[in-house]
Amino acid sequence: MEIKLFISIIFLLIGCQATLGGYTYTTKTFEVPLDHFSFVNNKTFHIRYLENNTFAGESSGPIFFYTGNEGDIELFAENTGLMWELAPKMKASLIFAEHRYYGKSLPFGNESFSGPEKLGYLSAEQALADYADLLAAINPEGRPVIAFGGSYGGMLAAWFRMKYPHLVTGALAASAPVRQFEVECDIFNRILTSVYKTSYNENCSKNIAKVWDTMKQQMANDKSKQDFNAKFKFCKFLNTTQELDEFFDYLNDVLGNLAMVNYPYESSFLAPLPAYPVRQFCYELKEDLTLNGTLLLDAFHRALNVYSNFTGKTKCLDIASAYDSSMGDAGWNFQSCTEMTWSNCQNGTTDMFPPKAWNFQEYSDECFKKFQVRPKNYSRMAPGEIRYGGGNLAGASNIIFSNGLLDPWSGGGIFNDQPGILVVVIPEGAHHLDLRASHKDDPESVTEARRLYVKQFKKWIDRNRKFKNVKRK
Repeated sequence: MEIKLFISIIFLLIGCQATLGGYTYTTKTFEVPLDHFSFVNNKTFHIRYLENNTFAGESSGPIFFYTGNEGDIELFAENTGLMWELAPKMKASLIFAEHRYYGKSLPFGNESFSGPEKLGYLSAEQALADYADLLAAINPEGRPVIAFGGSYGGMLAAWFRMKYPHLVTGALAASAPVRQFEVECDIFNRILTSVYKTSYNENCSKNIAKVWDTMKQQMANDKSKQDFNAKFKFCKFLNTTQELDEFFDYLNDVLGNLAMVNYPYESSFLAPLPAYPVRQFCYELKEDLTLNGTLLLDAFHRALNVYSNFTGKTKCLDIASAYDSSMGDAGWNFQSCTEMTWSNCQNGTTDMFPPKAWNFQEYSDECFKKFQVRPKNYSRMAPGEIRYGGGNLAGASNIIFSNGLLDPWSGGGIFNDQPGILVVVIPEGAHHLDLRASHKDDPESVTEARRLYVKQFKKWIDRNRKFKNVKRK
């Protein structure tokens, strides 16, 4: 036991310093149990975390703790400028913890995704327990802790405060769709369509709605199929209906990603993109192109280049993934088949997509084919609702839920005030824009939101310190 503790301390202290996007941090590792909830499995592995104590002074200030989500932790550290900006003002230490099975925090190394017997330890509950162990080790003096997170990371930040309130003083859950388990299956696509409908003019969403059938027509014979492939310059020639469906899935992801990162300045979070990329995309689809399918496809191809080839350096269109390689597709796909199963459908009436009903059995079969696991049939209540309450936060406190109205994930967010919960709505905000670094082109609503966060953080921290002083007496 003493040897194991000694090894843990060594891993905790040894690290290497690096700079990313202008932010300097030390990379460290921390030993955690493979299974926090078993008394017979004693296997362990190491998660990675990034640390910066530059601004902490005598270490009496708070700890800002980022609850890492589905990707390399360095990606989130680089894109969560709010924490870096507030740290010197509030004399805070910074910790960015990497989620198990993502980045370099792989329990079984290159074999971590080889089968369900190894993947079975990937869950939000296990990750939260990792963070709790890490926090307890690095914060023995009980400094106030504010958890930060965006998207799934925002869900984790809220749940971290809910499940470990003795360790976490408060949480900022930005763009956290904690209600996604319980909302209508078409909510994401309805909001997404609205973003495209209002970003330039209504022709944008109308033309997107028409492009699907136009593409099917192009794939109908050899000559038009050749022209279609030549136009989009696919890395792999599309030849079958199934391959066209895969292209449609790619486009669904791209359209969603463009709305999520519809920031008012150039960014490179999911891909290199211009300012207000949805507006740029819709600029190419602003005309009424119903008379000629070829013109529509030409315009759509130009629009797609906003996402797929903004830099002009892409030689061919790879539809294998619409995400940056730093995002952990394999891990998230598994989680989507287990605890994060969210119904998704489209009807072609209230959205701009071909009708596609939600079929739980088909989804379950696909999950079994990929991972040999099946999601639970949540006819009554989803696992996420049972474990964390979904939108029922009666027992929660000291959590800020923020949502941007330009974010399609806002349909699963918290908008109703509840005791102990602060709701912040950002009308011009895309997906967790408020967590990013300040920018001269930020809308006033996001600037005001950040000012509000600081006031709330200070209240939580002061209350925490007063409570500790009373407890000592």
